Amino acid sequence: MKEHTRERKLVRVQEKGQVTLPTEVRKRFGLKKGDLVAVSSTEDGILITPQEVIAQRALYQLGEILKERGLSLDELIESGREIRGELLKEQYGIDPDADS
Repeated sequence: MKEHTRERKLVRVQEKGQVTLPTEVRKRFGLKKGDLVAVSSTEDGILITPQEVIAQRALYQLGEILKERGLSLDELIESGREIRGELLKEQYGIDPDADS
């Protein structure tokens, strides 16, 4: 079982459920005003996760899946452009490759 070293900080719940994260916590996770965090209920309480971490984890997982299938993110993006172009031609008669 992995041992977690946690320093507990008490914060007061304010009006409308707001809490202020301690400075040390914000610095450790690089959080600043306007950043997004995900809030999840867990068996042990509440988990607050910087949204960037979630996005990075999702991108990593996507990269692994693509790698298993012999693709790269650039190839996926390019195929999306091609499909979008085909749909524009079929659905709306617009040729995205034509000069304006």
